[in-house]
Order: sequence, then structure tokens, then C-alpha cells
Amino acid sequence: MSANSAVLTSNVAALRAKSTKRSAQQAAKQKILPPAARKALFFFCIVLCATPYLSAPVALLGGFLFTFLLGHPFPKLSGKATGMLLKASVVGLGFGMNIHSALQVGREGLWLTIASISTVLVLGYVIGRWFHMRRKMSHLVASGTAICGGSAIAAVAPAVKANEKETSVSLGVVFLLNSVALLLFPLLGHWLGLTQHQFGLWSAIAIHDTSSVVGASSAYGSEALNVATTVKLARALWIIPVSLLSALLFRSSGKKVSIPWFIGFFIVAMLLNSYLPFVGMFNTQLVTVSKAALVVTLFLIGSSLSVEKIRAVGFKPLLLGVLLWAVVSVGSLLAILYLG
Repeated sequence: MSANSAVLTSNVAALRAKSTKRSAQQAAKQKILPPAARKALFFFCIVLCATPYLSAPVALLGGFLFTFLLGHPFPKLSGKATGMLLKASVVGLGFGMNIHSALQVGREGLWLTIASISTVLVLGYVIGRWFHMRRKMSHLVASGTAICGGSAIAAVAPAVKANEKETSVSLGVVFLLNSVALLLFPLLGHWLGLTQHQFGLWSAIAIHDTSSVVGASSAYGSEALNVATTVKLARALWIIPVSLLSALLFRSSGKKVSIPWFIGFFIVAMLLNSYLPFVGMFNTQLVTVSKAALVVTLFLIGSSLSVEKIRAVGFKPLLLGVLLWAVVSVGSLLAILYLG
């Protein structure tokens, strides 16, 4: 008993020391700027994120750096705002999708789409268990790799009730690999001698986010850009079934499946844009606002991240993302080259 008591006392002392150190660090950050100035600067950053001048990865990194350097002025408020903004952003993105165009393109490469998405999700689960990762985090990284990067993670995260650390780390992995793909893929395409059509199809399947797909394919050629954007649009439709499946897989034991309400509104927005002509008069504005809201959301998510949280997660999410990305890139390339 005395040995156990000594261990317990030691653990309590260690926790107190960490708490004291954390409090001292927070106090030091608060001395840099007074509370009112920090709050004003935080709101200014939010407004800046809502403009076209900041991209999603920069917003995520900016939120992290703000908290790291100055401390978080609204820790509880941002947690509540993040969830609502994330869901509203996903709904608004539905106004940018036309179901007729997406289904027409989707039928052409349906087998490749189903095979790649299923393979990535299963591999994400298997490798995640092998790495002893949190199940939700490995599923988010796999979902972002399988479908359309940050947008897929934004849709799946609320469906599985992922916390901000799981969401922010998964987004960070996807954005990092996106940046690499934007520079690497055009070089690989020319080195491999891919046609415009082949490269457009490959980039749409193997690159996560639509923005990076557009950037890489436009650098390759106009035909590659047209193929890539239409295929990526069709692939984005898989957000719906994957989100619903995720809600089913991650439901609490003994409870009924709770269908995420925002996925229902996402479908409604997509149908309105497809069947009501007058919606086309303002769908561009709705999508623009939704993308701006998503960038603001990523700033808030980044601001909830800390060095301690990143250290606790480790390098495993990044390694998982790289492995899944390699499987998708190599597998889809071989299928395009040898199976047509």
C-alpha cells in the first residue's frame, strides 16, 4: 500500500507541476497583449479569413499560431461556433453541385471510384488499428484521402462526433499532402508521358482537395483541367453515402442511428441547384459564402490546437496519410494505364 501511495503522490505532484507550468505559460502569453487587444485581434483574424486572401491551410496554421503565441481569448465560444459553422459550410457547398452532371461523369468511372474509396477506407481502418491510432482520427484521414480532402473531413467529422483535435490533425495531414501534390503531380505526369485525359483522371482520383486538383491539372493543360474538375465533382457526391455510413459505424452501442441533419440539407441544396433554375442566379454567391465560412471554421479549429495535443497524437496520422495516398496514387495510375 505504501508503494502505491508513493506512486499516486508522485503522479499527483507531476500533474500539479504540469498545471503550474501551463498556467505560467498562459500568463506569459497574456502579458504580450492585454485581453481586450487579444480579443480584437482574434476577431480581426476571423474577418480576414472570410476574405479571398487567405486559403484554408493558411487559416488552419494561423489559428494554431495565434493560440501558440498569444493564447486563446475565447476557448469555449470557438468550440460551439466551430460545430455550427462546419455543418452550415457543408450545406452551402451543396449549392455548387449539379446532380445531373455529376451522375453522368460518375457512371463512366464508377467501378474505379467504388474500388478506390472502399480500398482506402478499409486500409485506413486496418493500418489505424495496427498503429494503435484513435479510430475516429484514422477514419477522418481515410475519408479525406478517399473522397475530396478537407470537404470530406468537414462532413464526416460531425457525423462521427469527432473532437477538435481529431479534426484539426486530420485536416493538417490532408492540407500538407495537398501542397506536395500540387507541385509533384504535374512533374510526374510529364515524366510518365501521361495524356491530358489520363492526367486529369489521375489527379482527380489521387489528389485530395478540389482546389489542388484544379491547380495541378490546369498546369498540365486545358483538357486535363476539364476532365479533372468533372470527375472530382462526381467523386464529391460520395460525401453523402460515406457520411451516412460513418454515422452508422460510429453510433453508440444500443442507440439508434442518428442521421446527420446537415447531410439532409446538403442533399436538399444540391437538388434545389439541379432542378430549380432561379437558384442558379445566386448559387455562386452561396458557395462563395460557404467556402469563406469553412475557412473561418478552420481558423477556429486551428486555434483549439496546441503543441501538447500535437505531441500526444504523434507522427502516426501523417504516416497513415502518406501510406493511403501512396496506395491511391499508385493503384489509380496503374488502373488508368493498363485497364483503360
